[in-house]
Amino acid sequence: MKSILNLAGLLIIIYWTWSCKPQAKEWSGDALEIYNARQVSNDALKAHNLDKELSLMTDSVQITTGNGTLIRGKDNLRIYITTVPEQKMYWVRTPDYIEINDEQGLAWENGTWKGFHADKGPEPIAGGKYAAQWTRKDGMWKINSELFVKLN
Repeated sequence: MKSILNLAGLLIIIYWTWSCKPQAKEWSGDALEIYNARQVSNDALKAHNLDKELSLMTDSVQITTGNGTLIRGKDNLRIYITTVPEQKMYWVRTPDYIEINDEQGLAWENGTWKGFHADKGPEPIAGGKYAAQWTRKDGMWKINSELFVKLN
């Protein structure tokens, strides 16, 4: 009887996990555009292409880093990133959820992030949760703010 209850519990957890986390193939329209922009952002970070990464943000972007540092504006973000000598870190953000507000031209994205260091192998050295606010500017979705919380 105990093994049947354990199996039933496991099946409930699997179903809940599967049903509550939208997959990219389920996203469409604006949510799919944001998902694709996030992938471009991840690729730009891995390639250390700062100009490409910044092109996906509003000029007044606000970023709260995993350690709580608040950076306001694209110019300040560029300074923050370029003052780190020989920056070899990159981050991969994986969206779990994207919701669109068509009337306001806003979107909410949240998910998990992992930080990698090119010299330390393929395993992440940090990670946690993130949330992002996107805004539609001139027909394109751009990141207006991001909050990262380091949990491991």
